[in-house]
Amino acid sequence: MSIYEQNIFEIIMMLSFGFSWPFSIYKSYVSRSTQGKSLLFLYIVCVGYLAGILHKTFYSYDFVIIFYINNFLLVVIDIILFYRNSWIEKKLVVKES
Repeated sequence: MSIYEQNIFEIIMMLSFGFSWPFSIYKSYVSRSTQGKSLLFLYIVCVGYLAGILHKTFYSYDFVIIFYINNFLLVVIDIILFYRNSWIEKKLVVKES
């Protein structure tokens, strides 16, 4: 069995998540709002990807680690946008007062 056959389902899963994060990032960037976002959820997902990266690094190193790193970075970008949007919302509240 080749490495591709062994990892095909993991690759499909990582690609599926990897294709969805840019849409979430775009929505966060354009909306300039934290509504519909859960910071706790984003951090939990980050921990999950970090665990996957560590597992790939120490126990099962192969090219799939690239997908874990990519997805981790995309979630970090979404977290940064959450804080940016939170700052924008607070600024708007102060301006309206």
